[in-house]
Amino acid sequence: MDHAAKSPLTARRAGALKGRARVPGDKSISHRALIFGALTVGETRISGLLEGEDVLNTAKAMRALGATVERVAEGQWRVHGVGVGGFRAPEGVLDFGNSGTGCRLVMGAVAGCPVTATFDGDASLRTRPMKRILDPLELIGAHALSVTDGGRLPLTLAGARDPIPIVYRTPVPSAQIKSAVLLAGLAAPGETTVVENEASRDHTERLLKHFGAEVRVEAEGAHGRKITLRGESELAPAPVVVPADPSSAAFPMVAALLAPGSDVILTDVMTNPLRTGLIVTLREMGADIEALDLRSDGGEEMADLRVRASALRGVEVPASRAPSMIDEYPVLAVAASFAQGPTVMRGLKELRVKESDRLAAVAAGLAANGVEVEIEGDDLIVNGKGRVPGGGAVTTHMDHRIAMAFLVMGLASEQPVRVDDAAIIATSFPGFSALICGLGAELS
Repeated sequence: MDHAAKSPLTARRAGALKGRARVPGDKSISHRALIFGALTVGETRISGLLEGEDVLNTAKAMRALGATVERVAEGQWRVHGVGVGGFRAPEGVLDFGNSGTGCRLVMGAVAGCPVTATFDGDASLRTRPMKRILDPLELIGAHALSVTDGGRLPLTLAGARDPIPIVYRTPVPSAQIKSAVLLAGLAAPGETTVVENEASRDHTERLLKHFGAEVRVEAEGAHGRKITLRGESELAPAPVVVPADPSSAAFPMVAALLAPGSDVILTDVMTNPLRTGLIVTLREMGADIEALDLRSDGGEEMADLRVRASALRGVEVPASRAPSMIDEYPVLAVAASFAQGPTVMRGLKELRVKESDRLAAVAAGLAANGVEVEIEGDDLIVNGKGRVPGGGAVTTHMDHRIAMAFLVMGLASEQPVRVDDAAIIATSFPGFSALICGLGAELS
């Protein structure tokens, strides 16, 4: 279940980045398009699907659960679904590799079906907490037949024979918890409700509506939302156009801001307001990021983003912004290293339970490259000096975003930056090296 031999990579300063590029399709929507397509009756066509390892593992899981999933051409896929509650018991283990999103969402979908499935993943995914998903699923009527110590993978889940609608308040802002509950609730009678104190990314709600489900979304307090789903209704096939992933676009975006003289256009980037925390923060820091040709498709907004090299200044990033940019903190920390003055990133507890302990991994990588950094509780403080010495070797801990963030650092630091493993990048951004080198970067 582990990745092959490590593949080190070094990034060095090579001048301005120029040109146009489209990063791969959004990972969150790619996972969900496959899962919802499998829960419809009929055929769903998906274009722009991210063909990284994480999403391909979700496609394999849908096949194992009885759906027909076919690749027609690059990014073009067809899914023939089995209907809500129609999954069959898989013959083998469902292996999600490095993907927490795929694993947790499919746990929710399986929980609403009278089948039993075993979930597993690589060494990194086996360290990640699953109890936060199991708790609400057990209230709906599913139960874990076996689970590794601490509520971790591998685990065997028996879905509910008669799913029960629930009202569930999420303990932390998490689109994965919310989505798992809603996916299980599709098969329950009546209404299933999820209450969030802080709104998390809303792709599940948008796609549920796109596929014909009855969903209400209401405000809850100052920053929260209450999502109510009517269960036991069939989903109708609907075409899905997957926009470019803003979490992947973050890497060439920050690279263009940091490499002097750069002028880059990133096309078709999703601009859903619950995913644009990084852009908001970078603009506060003085970044020149211009949104061109705003449009929408399949319920999601997108735009072309023109990014030009900018002098950045340190800012304070409120904890309330974390859900809209949780995956972008590693590359934001790199941007903060080149800014003038301190950048304080508040409330990053969730970073400790991502593909790695990202908070510790980011701090260690920054320190190895001569950046002043400290962790205070769940806050990350980067003391930017406008320049980064570089020259360090970074341990990625099997984390694709750590690898890409520090390769971006090496494109603007005074000395090259080396990461111990770039092979892991393929989980979310196949073709990363080719794309960034096509804009003028130097990786070897």
